[in-house]
Amino acid sequence: METYNITTPLTRELAERLRAGDRVYVSGVIYTARDAAHKRLAELLDSGGELPFPLEDSVVYYVGPTPPSPGQVIGSAGPTTSYRMDSYTPRLLDLGMRGMIGKGKRSEEVVAAMKRGGAVYFAAIGGLGAFLSGCVKAAEVIAFPDLGAEAVRRLTVADFPVMTVIDSRGANLYQSGREAYLTASGGGTKAS
Repeated sequence: METYNITTPLTRELAERLRAGDRVYVSGVIYTARDAAHKRLAELLDSGGELPFPLEDSVVYYVGPTPPSPGQVIGSAGPTTSYRMDSYTPRLLDLGMRGMIGKGKRSEEVVAAMKRGGAVYFAAIGGLGAFLSGCVKAAEVIAFPDLGAEAVRRLTVADFPVMTVIDSRGANLYQSGREAYLTASGGGTKAS
């Protein structure tokens, strides 16, 4: 496992170097979008409309930040559960989105689209929203302001800490980590 400092845009070449388990510090521009925004993005695509940001080599963070306190750029900005976006994600990946930041497992369809497009899925640690917001240097609502916290934002981040959880080859830390634990613990026990 390696540690990388990367600056967006996240090219396919760079994404394909990352492996499940790698620690990554992201700097540059990333975009926010949760489920309500993903639904609107899909509607724009269906109607032939223009998306509010370029998908090619983009990184999308699944977050709905809280309002900032006076003097802050953004409020608490912890990741949301990613599976909520799974029905929309393969289409965005096929159009060039290269990275996603969230928490939790992804569907087989998303992983297949990641492999097709040379994309990666990063996990940010839930519960660290206040810390993560300190890595956000600028935030601007660029689409769907009526969605409030779920509006699409353009964030400029510096050294935003994530881990590559699913890489462009489909290696999945959620699976391999569980298997390693069960092997080390002698098979584990089933939760009731």
